[in-house]
Amino acid sequence: MTGKIDVHQHLLPPAYRHAFEEGGQTPGGWPIPDWDPAGALAMMDGAGIATGVLSISAPGVHFGDDAAARELARATNDYHAELVKDRPDRFGQFAVLPLPDVEGATAEAVRALDELHADGVVLLSNAHGRYLGDPSYEPLWTELDARSAVVFVHPAEPPMPRLEGLPSPVLDFPFDTTRSALHLVANGVFDRHPRLRVILSHAGGFLPYAAHRFTFASMFNPGTTEESIFEGLRRFYFDTALSSTPTSLPSLLAFAAPGHILYGSDFPFNPAPSRRRFDTWLDTYEDLPEAGLAAVHRTSAEALFPRLAQ
Repeated sequence: MTGKIDVHQHLLPPAYRHAFEEGGQTPGGWPIPDWDPAGALAMMDGAGIATGVLSISAPGVHFGDDAAARELARATNDYHAELVKDRPDRFGQFAVLPLPDVEGATAEAVRALDELHADGVVLLSNAHGRYLGDPSYEPLWTELDARSAVVFVHPAEPPMPRLEGLPSPVLDFPFDTTRSALHLVANGVFDRHPRLRVILSHAGGFLPYAAHRFTFASMFNPGTTEESIFEGLRRFYFDTALSSTPTSLPSLLAFAAPGHILYGSDFPFNPAPSRRRFDTWLDTYEDLPEAGLAAVHRTSAEALFPRLAQ
């Protein structure tokens, strides 16, 4: 199969959905869509997507209790692994972790990668206000680096009030992705763990547009330079979910390193008319040659996930 590899596609397993709704949770005020494997496959067939690497979206699995979060993460990852086992050609797995419980998250990452053979893990941009450069995450980064893991960073609601009439996915999610990415680089996570491969959702939020501005972080973070901050930011991979527009693509293409842009649909949270519109913008963008579009659609993801190239 030679269709697209979608690195930003979500699942809502029954047990997870039950816990999510029972806790009164929402993805930053966004409506919770329906989801099942058959519906996902139907969407993928219609959109020319060969494989969807699935992940749990915000707000993850931790609703305040460490033990409950560990149990829910384990059950969700086991369900997800069976889905991939049944259709390894069509589905991949970013395993969910129960952060901010670092001990539980580290243990679940090791189990998911070593025993379930997950394709990577998903981390939220912040976990109850704790961002990815936080020193307490070091044991988790160490285990992920030891496995050259692919880490998919999905935005979460930042620890601040929503603006009226603007659910977090509309405005705050891109901001929080940007905030967490710079925090990770400024705190030297890539320097200590060079084998990590980290994908930022939604073209990295505002990062490509403002990357040169962010080098001023070196003035306040000893051991960094403007050059090290900039090169650290270019270590990231970026998906195109909700971001393949005529105004977003110029910054993304100018900033991202070769082979670091990947296709994303954001199914099922992105409604079908919107998803088709973003796909059309990407497919018809004049400054993206055919080879570049093929890289976004598939070949760059094959380099991250060799099993999907076989």
